[in-house]
Amino acid sequence: MIACDIHPLNNLRVLRMLKQELGVSDEVKQQWIQHWIALGFGALEKQLAASPRRGRFCFGESPTMADCCLVPQIFNARRFNVDMTLYPTLVAIEENCNALKAFQMAQPSAQPDAA
Repeated sequence: MIACDIHPLNNLRVLRMLKQELGVSDEVKQQWIQHWIALGFGALEKQLAASPRRGRFCFGESPTMADCCLVPQIFNARRFNVDMTLYPTLVAIEENCNALKAFQMAQPSAQPDAA
């Protein structure tokens, strides 16, 4: 869901095309991004909230690739002003991930070229 349905639609290359080649305004681009993130997060929230396999992370008590995909997309969602209060399960998983050193070190602000 995250890697195939949400991430590709808010990739910078896609967003540049919306603006530069299709001429959409910043406001329309923002609405477009928010729409696709909300659709994906809504489905993911529903699925994970009801899953008996979910633990502190998407699938149990240890991070999986799903968690590695989720955290950056929540970062993007916040960057585009998506209301994350609608997704309490996803936010709780993100908090559990961000408590781990590996996730802390992977944050954009922790990168050597962060401005």
